[in-house]
Amino acid sequence: MSTIITGEAVVLELRPSSFAARSLGCAIDVAATIVLVFAALFTVGAIPFLVDPAATRVVILVTLVTLLVIVPIAVETLTRGKSLGKLVMGLRIVRDDGGSIRFRHALVRGLLGFFEIYVSLGSVAFLASLFNTKSKRLGDMLAGTYAIRDRAPEPKPLQVSTVPALAPWAALADIGRMPDTLARRISIFLRQGAAMAPASRISLGNELAGEASRYVAPQPPPGTPPEIFLAALISERREREFTRLSAAARKAAHLRARLNGHGAGTR
Repeated sequence: MSTIITGEAVVLELRPSSFAARSLGCAIDVAATIVLVFAALFTVGAIPFLVDPAATRVVILVTLVTLLVIVPIAVETLTRGKSLGKLVMGLRIVRDDGGSIRFRHALVRGLLGFFEIYVSLGSVAFLASLFNTKSKRLGDMLAGTYAIRDRAPEPKPLQVSTVPALAPWAALADIGRMPDTLARRISIFLRQGAAMAPASRISLGNELAGEASRYVAPQPPPGTPPEIFLAALISERREREFTRLSAAARKAAHLRARLNGHGAGTR
């Protein structure tokens, strides 16, 4: 699994595609392209006015360039890294930093892909993908891209609660408007902290607790472990938001009922 940390310290976990999945996706794309090429050549051959051999060669060349180079580039650009084979296999091409690809990435991949896949009959792409950890072909290496598994399982909801010892403090604490980026970082830490090295886990926990304490008054009881404090904070914040939204929904429903009753009484 490839781990990327964004500028907001949000951890992105991207799962590079396997060599087999990417190879099968590429085979599907090639098969679909060959079908289109034969269909296009059959159509061109059936055009009655193409009796000039030179004109026929030009039309055939333009058709091949369009189907083998231009169409793949356009498809990957418009779909942000998808193709028929990748759609079937649940894959997507992304930049090395995890972002969506743009036209320049698709252009480099498409131009080199013609050489790697069609001119060399796939041997260059096969060898390049076989000997690197992310199954990159030459086009990916030069474009700074790789394929990820786009159908990753949905993460389970974060389960946090307030320990009984902190319940009195949580009930009275004034929790201010916490930045969403900080709340996401805390949630990620609580979800993934168990997999961290102990020293890193303690350091990051203390850092997040220090940032979060600016939005809470009074502070938790002295000696409260950072993870216990952060779990209680997120749990209480979630409960209060749910209570607020539920009250707003009940108020809106009551108002609608009153308006409907008033409207019925005036008829």
